[in-house]
Amino acid sequence: MPGWDELEAPVGQDIRDAQQVRDDLNRLVLRVFTSEDGAKLMEWLEQAYVDVPVAVPGADPSYAFFADGQRSVVRDIKARISHARKL
Repeated sequence: MPGWDELEAPVGQDIRDAQQVRDDLNRLVLRVFTSEDGAKLMEWLEQAYVDVPVAVPGADPSYAFFADGQRSVVRDIKARISHARKL
């Protein structure tokens, strides 16, 4: 799986190469999460990490940051699916 280093185009590398890597990753995410099993997994991810309160009264404030980080992963997956559908 590519990391940030592979997604950022180094000086001298054609920006189209980095864009191709992002597009390929987006297509992969689309294929995985639009399958029957992937749709079930996305539903679970949303229930477990998005459809829950970010902050709970009395909880340590750091919990809200942690919960928002979890939500951002699900939002990133959904954004990649959306981008791939436009390719």
